[in-house]
Amino acid sequence: MATSDFSAVSFDDSDTRRDQMHSTIEDWIDDLVTLTDEARASQQFQAWLDVQSQFHYYSHRNTLLINLQCPEATKVAGYNTWQSEFDRHVQEGEQAIWIWAPVITKQCPECENSPSYHESSECAYDETPPNEWSKGLVGFKPAAIFDVSQTEGDPLPELETEATGNADSLVPAFLDAADDLDVTVNIVDSEDWEHGNAKGVCKQRSFHDPNPVIEVKARTNQADLAVTLVHEYAHALLHSDVEDVDERSKREVEAEAVAYVVGRYFGLDTNGSAFYLAAWQGEQPEKVTNRLGRICRTASTIIEMTERIR
Repeated sequence: MATSDFSAVSFDDSDTRRDQMHSTIEDWIDDLVTLTDEARASQQFQAWLDVQSQFHYYSHRNTLLINLQCPEATKVAGYNTWQSEFDRHVQEGEQAIWIWAPVITKQCPECENSPSYHESSECAYDETPPNEWSKGLVGFKPAAIFDVSQTEGDPLPELETEATGNADSLVPAFLDAADDLDVTVNIVDSEDWEHGNAKGVCKQRSFHDPNPVIEVKARTNQADLAVTLVHEYAHALLHSDVEDVDERSKREVEAEAVAYVVGRYFGLDTNGSAFYLAAWQGEQPEKVTNRLGRICRTASTIIEMTERIR
């Protein structure tokens, strides 16, 4: 992919400072759109897509079951599927995650039972023989699956979304800016993290805490931690009162665009944001330009709050 200049940026103190900042942000958003298009076309992204397409979509009920048994689960599949599709093997001694799997078989057009249950029922349907019945859902059965963390073998392709750079002084500044941004922030140790593969989460305001609550997973890469903080700050400032799940892809595009801009302003390499946006198939990256005003205002607010503290 194309590269960007990762030197920190500053603007003069003249009356045109905000105009300069917004103009630069607009140029950076154009860069981000180009980077995202390049990311979509890359071999790395296509390999990642191929693997993602092989993972089964689970119902809301099964998703809850998975989360209850293995909160850190990120990619799950059956014992044989791990071997045949991914060249990985479940490690000895691992405990299965149990879900309800649908049972699809020949189904009586009248009582909707399978042939064996139909024979023992009081259903008198006999217009067509069982071997001519259409298949349908007749029930559910327990099925064992395993998370990728319980397996070993060929590595799965990953997207390089992590930011890099020197952020040792930037993370404390972002944390100090939380009060001015009216958010509550908690950095959570990895062993206590309960949000699976997510790097951070932004929770809605509650009766006990009127501010949005942000939780971010601790990590050694301080640049990536800093960009995750900004991403969640953007959610808090832009989306804390939005509950429409269909808007999620738009919210992610906005939040990541803000993270890309703020990180780039402070000299971090945030090109990984392009892969992050490319993974959100429901939202074309070009549409980010339709929300330039919201992105500019939010990025500017975070930048200005942080500059006053540093």
